[in-house]
Amino acid sequence: MIKITFPDGSVREYEAGITGLQIAESISHRLAQDVVACGINGETTELNRPITADADIKLYKFEDEEGKHAFWHTSAHLLAEALQELYPGIQFGFGPAIENGFFYDVLLPGGEMIKEGDFKKIEDKMLELARKNEAVVRTEVSKADCLAQFQTAGQAYKCEHIEQDLEDGTITTYTQGNFTDLCKGPHITHTGIIKAVKLMSVAGAFWRGDASKDQMQRLYGISYPKQKMLTEYLTMLEEAKKRDHRKIGKEMELFMFSERVGKGLPIWLPKGTDLRLRLQDMLRKIQKQYGYQEVITPNIGGKNLYQTSGHWDHYGKDSFQPIQTPEEGEEYLLKPMNCPHHCEVFANRPRSYKELPFRCAEFGTVYRYEQSGELHGLTRVRCFTQDDAHIFCRPDQVKDEFIKVMDIIQRVFYTFQFGEDNVEVQISLRDPKNTEKYIGSDEDWANAEQAIIDACEEKGMKARKEIGEAAFYGPKLDFMVKDAIGRRWQLGTIQVDYQLPQRFQLEYIGEDNQKHRPVMIHRAPFGSMERFVAVLIEHTAGKFPLWLTPDQVAILPISEKFNDYAQQVQQYLAQHDVRAIIDDRNEKIGRKIRDNEVKHIPYMVVVGEKEAAEGLVSVRKQGGETLGSMKMEEFAQKINEEVAKLTEMC
Repeated sequence: MIKITFPDGSVREYEAGITGLQIAESISHRLAQDVVACGINGETTELNRPITADADIKLYKFEDEEGKHAFWHTSAHLLAEALQELYPGIQFGFGPAIENGFFYDVLLPGGEMIKEGDFKKIEDKMLELARKNEAVVRTEVSKADCLAQFQTAGQAYKCEHIEQDLEDGTITTYTQGNFTDLCKGPHITHTGIIKAVKLMSVAGAFWRGDASKDQMQRLYGISYPKQKMLTEYLTMLEEAKKRDHRKIGKEMELFMFSERVGKGLPIWLPKGTDLRLRLQDMLRKIQKQYGYQEVITPNIGGKNLYQTSGHWDHYGKDSFQPIQTPEEGEEYLLKPMNCPHHCEVFANRPRSYKELPFRCAEFGTVYRYEQSGELHGLTRVRCFTQDDAHIFCRPDQVKDEFIKVMDIIQRVFYTFQFGEDNVEVQISLRDPKNTEKYIGSDEDWANAEQAIIDACEEKGMKARKEIGEAAFYGPKLDFMVKDAIGRRWQLGTIQVDYQLPQRFQLEYIGEDNQKHRPVMIHRAPFGSMERFVAVLIEHTAGKFPLWLTPDQVAILPISEKFNDYAQQVQQYLAQHDVRAIIDDRNEKIGRKIRDNEVKHIPYMVVVGEKEAAEGLVSVRKQGGETLGSMKMEEFAQKINEEVAKLTEMC
């Protein structure tokens, strides 16, 4: 008999060799119908894999990230199986599951190309094969036998991968029907539960991502166990197009990009700058309440600074390369991280235990060289500003400081109406099987990880653990936010770091008059100003909270005769802290209303003969609601009361 431990801590005994599916069946028939994969001791695997020793188990449904990954991984194989039948002689590259669906890199014989017009026949073939309910069979083979198998199949890219990347020993393949793929898994057990598929796009992709190698085609797709789920996903995508921050940002004149300035380098326009500064002011107000001190550090640093921190060793080859100066041997880097600079701030003078915790904050701009193909609006750029802070504290202060940062992040999310149902929390831990990726001792890592776990337990915050997602210098707590249409974004993060204080030889004098090493906590509630604004645009569809939006009111004179009165209204509102613009174009009032609706301005006031004569404004709310005529002072008071109510959250 073996003991199986479930996530709730309960333990059951089973015969050795039992499978995850059989365990699900022992609990309920409905559960057995819903599960698609299982986790054994933290490793996601197939439901039909025998369990031969005591183990921790998790049963994953499609709704779980691990379940989706297995489902979409098998769907990628199903796509390849369909392509193999439709295009004899096709060559296969890699075909993984991704965050939303899957892709497969392929090369058709004779220079033939797959076009969007071919998607329907490929989808039909995938569903035809899925209805056969083919078992997905895992096989272990030697490297020599595996190579021979794919040589016989004529799969040149697979053979290259086997020869160059795989070590001698056991290799796994997965077979469904007439298709076999070189693969580590995990997969679902059969194809029959794939009920709905959609190919989303086709793009060029170099083999191994190397522009000097063959150009292949990458087919992206998505699949679901129910047609209704696919329909809902496609509807969400249509809504996402309407909310695209690049489109709305252009309409609202928030930011721009320039090829002359450079790819991935955003330029904040006046209205976007105004919005961004309001966000920064909001966080400054909160930080001041928690005892943060703000600093400003240079946008470049000596290469040796980042060698000391370890960033050069871990990210150097993928970063902007060193800047050479006229002085021989002198090299600088565009700042990839703020934390090494803040370590130098702490080290600027001797510190006493009485000064700790020392909380150092900066809206610091950093530079990362993202590949051109990965750049996307404000969400993936080469230059961004982090709402960064680093807390230097005694070991006994770590948990309390960590909890205070959690409170700050929750205040920020609450302000923007990301409630508990919209926020998922992830504890990102070190992979104990791959420790060479990380720096520092096992003891320090254990202490850092336990501090995060304890803080979450004390706050009553449910957090899932992800092995291998830690930063190279320490574990972290990541906050994943769901927006208004259900998409997940990583925003806030908190990290516990024992390593940088050691690398920079940071010290404080303790109560015992001896030197001690501080612990460092990294935190960024927004994550980056660019990414947060992008998410906020798409979450609100550009309809920002009234306190935040750059233009609160658009003043629309019916004709040019009333432009002077419109200016009087604007000046009065400005004196009462209301931000207003005048649309004095020679256009009909209906056109002006429509255009300012597109710009997502919360209020419009129409001014004509009656308004000018009686000192009134005719008020219209975003969306078409008419509030009627009112005195200027009454309208200004209404705006200020609404802003005050909203900013109480901050």
